[in-house]
Amino acid sequence: MPSKILIANRGEIACRAIRTARSMGIPTVAVFSEADRDAVHVAMADESYLLGGPAPSESYLSIERILAACEHTGADAVFPGYGFLSENGRFVEALSARGVTFIGPSAEAISAMGDKIESKRLAKAAGVNTIPGFDGVIENADHAVELAREIGYPVMLKASKGGGGKGMRIAGDDESCRDGFERARSEAMASFGDDTVFVEKFVEQPRHIEIQLIADKHGNCVYLNERECSIQRRHQKVIEEAPSPFIDEATRAAMGEQAVALARAVGYHSAGTVEFIVDAQRNFYFLEMNTRLQVEHPVTEFITGLDLVELMIRVADGEALPIGQADVARDGWSIEARVYAEDPYRGFLPSIGRLGGFVEPRGDDHVRVDSGVEEGSEITMYYDPMIAKLVTWGIDRAAAIARMNDALDAFYVRGVQTNMPFLAALLNHPRFVEGRLTTGFIDEEYPDGFHRQLPDAGDMRRFVAVATLMHDRYCRRAALTEGVMSGHEQVVGDQWVAMTPAGDYEVTIGEQDGRVMLDIDGVELQVETDWRFGWSLMNVCINGTSYTFQVSREGSHYTVLQGGYDVTLSVYTPAAAVYRRLMPEKPALDMSRYLLSPMPGLLVSLLVSEGQEVKAGEQIAVIEAMKMENTLRAERDSVVGRIHAQPGSTVERDQAIVEFES
Repeated sequence: MPSKILIANRGEIACRAIRTARSMGIPTVAVFSEADRDAVHVAMADESYLLGGPAPSESYLSIERILAACEHTGADAVFPGYGFLSENGRFVEALSARGVTFIGPSAEAISAMGDKIESKRLAKAAGVNTIPGFDGVIENADHAVELAREIGYPVMLKASKGGGGKGMRIAGDDESCRDGFERARSEAMASFGDDTVFVEKFVEQPRHIEIQLIADKHGNCVYLNERECSIQRRHQKVIEEAPSPFIDEATRAAMGEQAVALARAVGYHSAGTVEFIVDAQRNFYFLEMNTRLQVEHPVTEFITGLDLVELMIRVADGEALPIGQADVARDGWSIEARVYAEDPYRGFLPSIGRLGGFVEPRGDDHVRVDSGVEEGSEITMYYDPMIAKLVTWGIDRAAAIARMNDALDAFYVRGVQTNMPFLAALLNHPRFVEGRLTTGFIDEEYPDGFHRQLPDAGDMRRFVAVATLMHDRYCRRAALTEGVMSGHEQVVGDQWVAMTPAGDYEVTIGEQDGRVMLDIDGVELQVETDWRFGWSLMNVCINGTSYTFQVSREGSHYTVLQGGYDVTLSVYTPAAAVYRRLMPEKPALDMSRYLLSPMPGLLVSLLVSEGQEVKAGEQIAVIEAMKMENTLRAERDSVVGRIHAQPGSTVERDQAIVEFES
């Protein structure tokens, strides 16, 4: 076994690797950038080493600085995680030259599979099904259009060195092909240092299904079932599960055998994943091989009972696999939801800030949270926006989904916006529940984006009950501690009016047999809770059914979250409600003359100049945040009046970039 493992990564995957190494009795070294000086993984490790500035190129992507960290700390093995240098053959060679073990595959296997053009050729030679396309290098946008016409639209433009949804665009016509080529090439250069792009046929109604492998240095290789990863946004996975609700035993075996054949063809050892696109008839085609641990590996661990990081460490040390293909288990069902720092109500734009609250779901052995943050941690613009991976297990798919819904309700995050309301909506969508998935699911079901949803009348009463009960308790406490002025006894009583976005509700609070009873517009609810003042979570039983609500309060105003619904409501006495209804709403400030930055980030390019006429839909600027490029377009025909920000500058959310004359 290694005497000391350096974790060449950050965030949740670094913490996850440290936990396994600690369970094996192996000391660890955390590396960190200036932005991560106070990060959780730094505190968890036995030692830590500062790499450099916050930009990945100055820290986690610097081979020389990681090598220096190994030399300084005496680490004799490196665990790469995913992203950064995890699939960099030069990094593996540099470690080997210094006698440091890389906990992963060989440099040759990484290089062979890391180039998507070359990996497709190798897959064909190994007898693996492949997608029709052009395996060469696209020279320019005109060449991309020419090739796309030959293959037939729609096509997928993909960065040769890419991954994680970056450097990928779907094109359905010449115009989108030209634009997609330029955007894919730009993202590829920014993320991977290589702007090579290739093109292949886009399989319609596709599912994204992958096979997890583990192989040792003695020629043994087994596949650990499949994972369904079809729920994606901008080609980035959002929800994954194992097994797939679509794959049958025959298809599973065929995919697994082809994945093993490819691994053996390149002399692969360690954990790896072969990704396939699967059509409606269960025809499957090779997509790529990821020569590293996948983000979604916990769902495989839940259903197989294996620790993939431990297996990677043991394989790197020369041990033979402890299992054969016949020993691979498939017990129950597991689902993973990626919790991102992004605003689902504003087009999923990145959300940057400090976590003012962070409470993970607790008390269930079948719920796993892989995170690398805590209350007070900062989510910055430099790295991926994923806050945590929420993973659940159930005896079957329905049980895993139900447990995930409960876990989302109990996962409290404040300080940044998160995609958790969207995750809850996905999990409860009838099409998802039925397992009718494709990679286009989100675009098809939410063509106009995701918008704040209100519960129906029956569900809204639960939110009204929670807010009114809280307000009643706060008012009664204030009356006991501060007293009630003569003539204002009505401040504390059993009659309230809850004002919600869906309308007003009249509420009466009383007791029956020692239990709290609420009458909400004639509907009676029996409520039991152990909630205490200051708690952010309220566990409550309403008419015999248990729920977990996230609650916050500001005066008479309450924000209540549960089941993916985010409801803001106010509670008043009947007399105060009369006056509240008479108060005029403050008009919103008209900012239509400005192009505002929708997020904090780097202004990569500005495509207009002062005095220039622009048309609706025309590209104005490109902002990069959390490793993704976002194009800003004109909302209407206008003339550029004044430029407020220049390319290369950092912009804040809602900062003016361009001011229009009209």
